[in-house]
Amino acid sequence: MLAKQYEITLPADYDLDIIRRRIKAGAPILDDRPGLGFKAWLLRERGTDGSPVNQYAPLYVWRADGEAARFLVGGGGFENIVRDFGRPTVHHWTVLAHFSGPARADVPVPPTATRRLTAVPVEQDPAALAAHVDREVELLRELARRPGVHTAVLALDPSRWELLRFTLWGSAPEEDPAAAVFGVPHLSAPELSTLPEGRAW
Repeated sequence: MLAKQYEITLPADYDLDIIRRRIKAGAPILDDRPGLGFKAWLLRERGTDGSPVNQYAPLYVWRADGEAARFLVGGGGFENIVRDFGRPTVHHWTVLAHFSGPARADVPVPPTATRRLTAVPVEQDPAALAAHVDREVELLRELARRPGVHTAVLALDPSRWELLRFTLWGSAPEEDPAAAVFGVPHLSAPELSTLPEGRAW
C-alpha cells in the first residue's frame, strides 16, 4: 500500500468555496476508483485550528501501486490538478499499518483529519529502527481504539526517514500540538473496507 499527498497552498484571501465546489464536482470520479483504499479531500483554512495557510492537500491510500501510477501519469485524474494549479510535488510513503476505529461504522464522512510527521531517530542498528516502528504501530493501535477515531494509518518515507501518522476523526480530534488539522469535505473510500487491518507485513 502507498500513501500519497500533495499540497496546494492558496493566497490568504482565496475563496475556499471554489475548492469546495471543485471537490463536490470531482469526488464522484474517485468514489468507485479501483485500487484506491481512500482519498481524504483535505482543506486547511487560514486562522482555523491553528492553520497559518489556506491549503488544499488531499491524501490518498492506494491498495494497488499500478492504479496509483495510472492516476499520476496515465490519465487517471492528476492532470486536472496540473492543468489548474501546476504540477505539485507528490509526497510518498509506504504504509506500515492501518487500523479501523469505532467511528467508522457511524460516520461515513469524518469531518476532521490530523497529520503528524516525525523524523525517524538516526540509528545505525537496524534492530533499533524495527523497535521504533514496532512502538509506533502499537501507539497507533491504541489510538485507533478511541471512540472518536474513524481510520488511522502509519506510513514511512525512506527518502527522508520520516513517519506519517494520519488519523480520520468522526468527532473533534484529540489535541496534538505537533499535528496539522484538516477539514474533510468528502471521503472517497471505494476500497477502504478491504484495506488489510493491522501491520502491513
